[in-house]
Amino acid sequence: MTTIRVDGRDYQVAPDQNLLQACLAAGLDLPYFCWHPALGSVGACRQCAVKQFSGDDDRSGRLVMACMTPAADGARISIADAEAVAFRRSVIEWLMTNHPHDCPVCPEGGECHLQDMTHMSGHVYRRYRFNKRTHRNQDLGPFLTHEMNRCIACYRCVRFYRDYAGGRDLDVHATHNAVYFGRHTDGTLENEFSGNLAEVCPTGVFTDKTLSAVYVRKWDMEAAPSVCVHCALGCNTIANARAGELRRILNRYNGEVNRYFICDRGRFGHGFVNAASRLRDPLLAHGDSAQVSSAEAALDEFASALRRGEVIGIGSPRASLEANFALRELVGHERFHAGVSDREHRLLALALDILRAAPESIASLREVEACDATLVLGEDVCDTAPRLALALRQAARQKSIAAAAAQRVPAWDDAPVRELEHDNRSALIVATPLPTRLDDIATRSVRAAPDDIARLGFAVAHAIDAHAPAVANLCAEMQDAAARIAQQLTGAARPLIVSGVALGSEALLRALAAVVRALRASGREARIVLALPECNSLGLTLMRGAPLGAALDALCARRARAVVVLENDLFRRADPARVAAALAGAQHVIALDHTLHETVRHARIVLPAASFAESDGTLVNNEGRAQRFFQLILPQDEVTESWRWLDRAAAAASGGAPRWRTLDDVIAALGGAMPELAPIVQAAPGARFRIVNLPVRSAPHRYSGRTALNADRSVHEPITQRNPDAPFSNSMEGYYGPMPGALYPFYRAPAWNSVQALNKFQQEVGGPLVGGDPGVRLIVPHRGASVGAGSGVGATGVTGSRPGEHGGRSNTQPLAAVQNGSRVASEPVGGERGTDPSGCAQDTEASGATGHPAAIPLAFARRDGEWLVIARYPIFGAEELSARAPVMASRIENARVALGAEDAERLGVRAQEYVELEHEGRRHRLEVEIAPQLVCGLAVVTAGLPGLAWMPLPAWMTIRRARDAQAPR
Repeated sequence: MTTIRVDGRDYQVAPDQNLLQACLAAGLDLPYFCWHPALGSVGACRQCAVKQFSGDDDRSGRLVMACMTPAADGARISIADAEAVAFRRSVIEWLMTNHPHDCPVCPEGGECHLQDMTHMSGHVYRRYRFNKRTHRNQDLGPFLTHEMNRCIACYRCVRFYRDYAGGRDLDVHATHNAVYFGRHTDGTLENEFSGNLAEVCPTGVFTDKTLSAVYVRKWDMEAAPSVCVHCALGCNTIANARAGELRRILNRYNGEVNRYFICDRGRFGHGFVNAASRLRDPLLAHGDSAQVSSAEAALDEFASALRRGEVIGIGSPRASLEANFALRELVGHERFHAGVSDREHRLLALALDILRAAPESIASLREVEACDATLVLGEDVCDTAPRLALALRQAARQKSIAAAAAQRVPAWDDAPVRELEHDNRSALIVATPLPTRLDDIATRSVRAAPDDIARLGFAVAHAIDAHAPAVANLCAEMQDAAARIAQQLTGAARPLIVSGVALGSEALLRALAAVVRALRASGREARIVLALPECNSLGLTLMRGAPLGAALDALCARRARAVVVLENDLFRRADPARVAAALAGAQHVIALDHTLHETVRHARIVLPAASFAESDGTLVNNEGRAQRFFQLILPQDEVTESWRWLDRAAAAASGGAPRWRTLDDVIAALGGAMPELAPIVQAAPGARFRIVNLPVRSAPHRYSGRTALNADRSVHEPITQRNPDAPFSNSMEGYYGPMPGALYPFYRAPAWNSVQALNKFQQEVGGPLVGGDPGVRLIVPHRGASVGAGSGVGATGVTGSRPGEHGGRSNTQPLAAVQNGSRVASEPVGGERGTDPSGCAQDTEASGATGHPAAIPLAFARRDGEWLVIARYPIFGAEELSARAPVMASRIENARVALGAEDAERLGVRAQEYVELEHEGRRHRLEVEIAPQLVCGLAVVTAGLPGLAWMPLPAWMTIRRARDAQAPR
């Protein structure tokens, strides 16, 4: 540690920080604008000026910019020095000469960093009396509102958008007093992280357009800590509501996961909660129509079906652990089925095997950013795991940061470090069928079919470790690529291997395991990341449900009389004709969900489930981190948490009382039944948790209008209804201060009302939260002792321990077994291993030292008259819930099939014309997109989009030019 003296008092600070970071970490107030903890320093705003003294004898000192000055040992500075105070006040004054006097009507008002810093610097009166410079605002799409006249030219927006997130359509134009931040012309911002500009901007230039449509002052909204439900990464969020309506989603800091940023799908995809398609009342089907029913009548019908027996349950990867467990308990573990396609079921089982086999290699997003060589096998993470793609962009900078350090340039000095990036870029190898948005920073891009990408991975493993199996008949180009990639990985201090399940290829996952094992054999520990499909895919896999196909077979064969479908549209998971036939064969179909979809339409009993904003629960992300989300909105009408519906149904069937009173009871029962999931109790404190005998407040202390909201019904102060499942007050009353990291509902501190207040709640700037980062790892190496991880709670109140130190049940197996294709889970996940998803034969070869067979696929070979059709899941539209958000409509692309130029010429089609894909008698008509880099014999369909019929991808299909190829239907 380094000692600095500030205004006569000594502080211990980290030696690699600048003075601004050091002062903020010490809890001091020092205004700033251009600096951001994730973006570093550029010294553009001059707002953080302090007086620095050369020694005790120096009485005059000199003004320096704190963000550009290292925190050297023995440094003496003054924040309160009169000259420094006057300078900072003058900076604010000239920044405000063109700033409009619109705070009372500005959407940023009350949560504005400019307001906070203006008050902090003491500027209270404007002397400027001349005309202000004005700008024309731009239409930047459905997510953000643009008001350029509020700009103070801090440059944060372009530094984040271009330098950090890789966007290219937002830039700075003109100079001096006419400087303009925007696009070259009106149009939707293209980058999938554009929504972060609303938090990055310290003023009201970029604001949330979706909030403006239902605007309410920031201090008049309740808040709850939550977890994003739109992919498997588990980004932490803050949900805000007013009058029982979800209004917006903000980033919530988790030092190990998303840190300061989330993607636009996570930020703006919440519209399904308020959508017209929401289910609000129980429904009972009578013939071809469904009628609104009372909860009692629906439960009686449900109980009657349970008493008849032979009931099976189908869980969901987008439902919480608690809801899935309640269904498992209701029907019995042997009749509980995972609600994913059989192919996905096998892929997830294999992914879990890989994670269990190498738990110490599982990388968090923060660890990803520190890796210095990355190999991406097959997965387009920009679409399937956007926040991971953003982390990979930062990983690509590690070589330039190291080069800067060698020249004694600190990592926070952003401009010179980025200058070094031109000649010093960390290895990033992206091997995918189609180009990705990471290609601009990739040191090598490989375009190939999934099996050939897997073969490249196995070849890399062999190049690293000669005892790994060799790949037969590998072309010279791939051999050379494998050798070079192996050299880059072995030369790295922190290599990273990334893959996923989007291409439906087990071979890709096994190739990842092979590379990791080879690196380990060579004495290097690689990190791994697996991109999984949905927010609780891994949690559902840990529950070891049987395949969905088994459930459909049981219904078709009349081996089950009734089926309970939990928060799942089965028509997205399997052949619609097969699903319809299976549901038609059941005497009772009971659906629990919050959204109307095709499965609900086929149900006899429909129970309205609570969305993430109306319930509490636990999700397990792709790294095995269990995280808790909390209820923000008290359920209205008959809406109830799924696990409560299921518990009430069980009680009604048995004639007894409900088994569980609170979520804590469900978690305790889950831990007892499934020891591997027992640590989830440490993901967050329980409902009885108190600090100084108070629950945590859910709204800022300035929250207003509680009586006025209901004045049309009563002018009396309403009685606050509390959530029995969480330690929150559901009001402005209660405790707010240091607490477990999983519980922070918002970030506010004296003089800090914007999101920049976060620095007051971190152990150090950019470090873990006070109270520990949220979540607990479930897949950890066995250490023999039980130590809490994440934001656990001890006897004294708030505790925090290092992530990954939980010593609960470990289910680890040798990585070699996973690489070589054997099942290693202690209990079968269900279902038999199928053939390779591509339908290709596999080449079994000896694996050298281990002696086990390794499934290396044969090289991809095109077929006459057929194409191997694989899936691409676009970031907007492919995910079921966010696709229902009205704001997403303009961002969802039309379903297309991508063909290589040679294939398109062979079919006689051009871009934007139409072809027909045929598979097992089913035809799909799709618009053509020409992808010049796509290999011959391969076609890529944008899967999962609304209105696109289910397709069994990957699969070999015939493709022909449509009869009316130029006319859409």
